[in-house]
Amino acid sequence: MIRFVAVGALATTLSSLAPVQCGHDPDPTLRREDNAGDALWNLAERFEREKNIASARETLQYLVDTYPSNRHVAEAKEKLKTLGATDGG
Repeated sequence: MIRFVAVGALATTLSSLAPVQCGHDPDPTLRREDNAGDALWNLAERFEREKNIASARETLQYLVDTYPSNRHVAEAKEKLKTLGATDGG
């Protein structure tokens, strides 16, 4: 029984020493690594550079549908409008 009390006291002490993290959301523009949505954005841009408009459109639509909170979604929606008008579809 004494061990459980000692372990509990130790856990409480150690948790009080842990650094407190602030509760704000990180700025997505300061991200240091790409995620799946960012990779899709880059792929869509590559398709567009290669004049593969159908694949660019499909990739952008997948980005919008699958990762709606990604930082590129607003740009992707605008680009979808442009690509649709440019390619006649």
